[in-house]
Amino acid sequence: MADVITFGEAMIRLTPPGFQKIEQSDKLKINAGGAELNVAVALSRLGSSSGWVSCLPENPLGNMISNKAREHNVLTDHIVWEKEGRAGLYFYEMGASPRPSSVFYDRAHSCISALDHKKLNYEKILKNAKWFHTTGITPALGDGCRKAVSEFLKRAKELKLTTSYDLNFRKKLWTEETAQKVQEEMMKDIDILISTEEDIERVFKIKDPQSNYHNISKKLIDKFKFKIVCITIRENISVWKNNWSAVLFDGKDFLESDKYEVEVVDRIGAGDSFTAGLIHSLLSGKPHKEALNFAVAFSALKHSIPGDFNLATKEETENLLKNKNMRVQR
Repeated sequence: MADVITFGEAMIRLTPPGFQKIEQSDKLKINAGGAELNVAVALSRLGSSSGWVSCLPENPLGNMISNKAREHNVLTDHIVWEKEGRAGLYFYEMGASPRPSSVFYDRAHSCISALDHKKLNYEKILKNAKWFHTTGITPALGDGCRKAVSEFLKRAKELKLTTSYDLNFRKKLWTEETAQKVQEEMMKDIDILISTEEDIERVFKIKDPQSNYHNISKKLIDKFKFKIVCITIRENISVWKNNWSAVLFDGKDFLESDKYEVEVVDRIGAGDSFTAGLIHSLLSGKPHKEALNFAVAFSALKHSIPGDFNLATKEETENLLKNKNMRVQR
């Protein structure tokens, strides 16, 4: 039994060492990662029970991904295993100013993209859970995933679970027009939307000329009736130095988080870490301001950790919130 259920694809991540380009490297670092799995792992690290639902091939790569989830005490009981198909791959090329980091996907025809959503026992998966989370990546993968996301959200609302959704637009998976058409219908079953200003404009065509996050959040709540909207804010000083913060609007109070200057070892999974920190805090009964600051601090720490998974701890996050200094911890 898990308090939080997430649903989505995880892939094998391959990273050339030492800022090398893919085409010049003769070595690749192997990890597993994917937005919803990243959230589940981070939640488990913080002490919240989590389960991850996906579709994997019955081969060593599928086993590796599942094993990585279980290493972090994420429940994997409801993964759909397929004899045919493949696990998706993605290559992460680390840049340095002025060359940005980049991602190259090799995920076509992955098992989850051909998912038969009827193989998912929605009520059994969600039974006794408190929260369901997914992202805009998942319905972009194929028709079966779109139906599964819609069904999960519908059942979760019927069972009175809190639902959250990270918009996570991926232009390499679908167009802005298709993303809007598919996802707007889903929003009626979402309690908490997490996104960036850019993705909100791309998908929902909602923007503010002055980048006023309060106005953008209010427009979203007025249109979709969310309980909470969170917008993460990244200011790029350089490829490896960013400012990181977020805002939260609950229809009444507009809250701004602390801001962190982060040295970026690896920014993949930072938004997922924000989501996990927010979910953990709200499940723990923290007020919205405390939840927001915890989520930002936890995700700021993720920037310092290689790989998709945030291996920071609750204690490290609380120490950062208290001290905000870089002295060696002894």
